[in-house]
Amino acid sequence: MTEERVQRRLAAVLAADVAGYSRLMGLDEEGTLARLKVIRKALVDPAIASHRGRIVKTTGDGMLVEFASAVDAVRSSTALQTAMAEQNASLPQNTRIEFRIGIHVGDIIIDDNDIFGDGVNIAARLEGIAEPGAVCMSDDAYRQVRGKLEIACDDLGPQTLKNIAEPMRTWQVRFKGPSATAVSAASQAPLLALPGKPSIAVLPFQNMSGDSEQEYFADGMVEDIITALSRSKSLFVIARNSSFTYKGKAVDIKQVGRDLGVRYVLEGSVRKAGNRVRVTGQLIDAATGAHLWADRFDGLLEDIFDVQDRIANSVTGAILPQLERAEIERAQSKPTESLQAYDYYLRGLASSYRSTREANREILELTKAANLIDPNFALAYALAAYAFTQRKAFGWTRTTDLASEISEARRLAERAIELDKTDARVLALAGFALGYVVEEVEEAAVLVKRAVQLDPNLVLARLWLGWIYVYRGDGDAAIEQIEAGMRIDPLDPHGYSALTVKAYAHFFAGRTDEALALAANAVLQQPNYLAAQRILMACHAMEGQIREARQVCETAMKIDPSQQISVSKGRAPFRQKDKEKLEAAFRLAGMPE
Repeated sequence: MTEERVQRRLAAVLAADVAGYSRLMGLDEEGTLARLKVIRKALVDPAIASHRGRIVKTTGDGMLVEFASAVDAVRSSTALQTAMAEQNASLPQNTRIEFRIGIHVGDIIIDDNDIFGDGVNIAARLEGIAEPGAVCMSDDAYRQVRGKLEIACDDLGPQTLKNIAEPMRTWQVRFKGPSATAVSAASQAPLLALPGKPSIAVLPFQNMSGDSEQEYFADGMVEDIITALSRSKSLFVIARNSSFTYKGKAVDIKQVGRDLGVRYVLEGSVRKAGNRVRVTGQLIDAATGAHLWADRFDGLLEDIFDVQDRIANSVTGAILPQLERAEIERAQSKPTESLQAYDYYLRGLASSYRSTREANREILELTKAANLIDPNFALAYALAAYAFTQRKAFGWTRTTDLASEISEARRLAERAIELDKTDARVLALAGFALGYVVEEVEEAAVLVKRAVQLDPNLVLARLWLGWIYVYRGDGDAAIEQIEAGMRIDPLDPHGYSALTVKAYAHFFAGRTDEALALAANAVLQQPNYLAAQRILMACHAMEGQIREARQVCETAMKIDPSQQISVSKGRAPFRQKDKEKLEAAFRLAGMPE
């Protein structure tokens, strides 16, 4: 350092990082980075700028900020943590982005726009001991804000900080309540109460085939076991999306029970070799860790449906020795006689979770191949019909192809329903395609309601019924369905869809402030989800926040430059007066006509 460039001064330094950054990146690298970008622009930068802070430098998961006073530093950090707590309130615990913040007032050295010294080192060490969602400060910082801010702090006593010679007295901001700490305000989710009937989560089975290409087979088998169990109205079954957040991880069964609010957990493995398959399963009491049942099932691939049924029956028998299994047995009909058709269907199902244009094409190709082999395979027709709902939702349908795609979606959905009116998955997939793509909303309502009656644990049916209620103008009924689905699927990584339905329901009911909070959370989870961007844009516009509305509009136009008011208002079969409300909001936001 040259003397000319070096300056020394006393400053308040704020160090922040993202708690569990590596875990979040492991779950969804692109999604985490996109969400951080949105949070930085919407919350972090404004909180710092409004309190006269200067961002000195950023890293992938953190930043260093200089303030002229401790008062400004603490005001900025508490504003940020409060906003983050509100954003995180409706998100699954394992998907939340939470900051840890440390603040110290001390001597700093400035060189080439970077800062060094004890002020920086101690702030960084305080950040390291902070809980997710918390703000920790040194005694030096606390003395400067005491009596000047309307906040309460808890005395954490002397803390030993890494590479700091003497223990330092440390304080933590108390965000609410007489003894609550920041972690209780921002990151502690209440335990989910056990349902009033036996509850179970089926974890992803381990693929023991030695071939990663067989993952879809193991995943498809688990999904069918979940479906078989969920058909019993005597059981509460966690949805696939939440169960699969544990895929590929070493899990603590007791923690899984707490995370998902269930009493029982089923885990196992699948080994597929040649024409034979071996499935092992064990049922565990999540409260005690006790093994209630374990078994191994060997069979030929052509007997795979029988293997699945035997597992489902064994599990229900172990959970409820007195369980009346007539309904589950009634539902145990093979979806197809052809193993090859079933294999194509499983591959298409795996593609449906990727939500990309290429994966969407794969769904249509694979289901078509399945139905060429078995023209009576209802579930393959239904999945193909669902592919057209994806195409419409993500804007993959060209205007010139719209009429033909509507016609094809209708044909596939009606064929699926004609073949099987008793399978909840068929009714839900085909029914929503008729409601959303074909815009036969009343017919869709009958079909999807029937799907929920047949399988109360089928979360997608509840999600789609929520949308249908929104289309019909019954927002309260929509919210009821969505909240029931969120309890079944509390860790759903695609939870932004449910938040978006609730946002539209509140918006059309005139509860714009509630809709705005939900829409903002949905965008934080998935910035590229246009339905969430559009309702967020509309909420800002209706609240008179025109600058914010136009910023969201700019973001949405980058995602899909072809957006126009005339197109956007027709993306879903809302009531005419609801379409007019959206149209007015989009116009205020600056969307092209």
